[in-house]
Amino acid sequence: MGHVQQLTVRPAVDTDAPGIADVHVQAWREAYAHLLPAAFLASLDPVARTTRWRRTIAGASAAGTSVAVAEHGGAVVGWATAGPARDDPAIRDVELTGIYVLASAHGSGAGQLLLDAVLGNAPAFLWVADDNPRAQAFYRRNGFRRDGTTKTERLGDNAVLAARMVR
Repeated sequence: MGHVQQLTVRPAVDTDAPGIADVHVQAWREAYAHLLPAAFLASLDPVARTTRWRRTIAGASAAGTSVAVAEHGGAVVGWATAGPARDDPAIRDVELTGIYVLASAHGSGAGQLLLDAVLGNAPAFLWVADDNPRAQAFYRRNGFRRDGTTKTERLGDNAVLAARMVR
């Protein structure tokens, strides 16, 4: 991925939904292989996720949500979403609700461009897998700090410990 000029980050449109869904599934398989059973990761369905992503993209502006994609060579290699906090009460008004970049695009700058696109420098919070040091290092570089709050997230039949990071 040496050609950074080939990397484009822009707001997501309806036709991006299948590519976002593919990245969603592939990035989970890459990032969570040590956290989740192989059978669960294998069962993730990009087609079902495409339908959900079409709804998310269509409703984004009404919901106050930003959805951005990173594209390389015409293919989606990453995505990010941010919007109104889902926690009640919320520690910040804005939550980074998702950001994933394919392992093949790690180090390309895609993650940084995506974060900038959906959040800028706004105060925000996010939940990250407690055992995801790569992601936590990225967030720390962007001013986020763990505040000591954790929760258990259910992913299928699996429990994953998540840590809150705030800036």
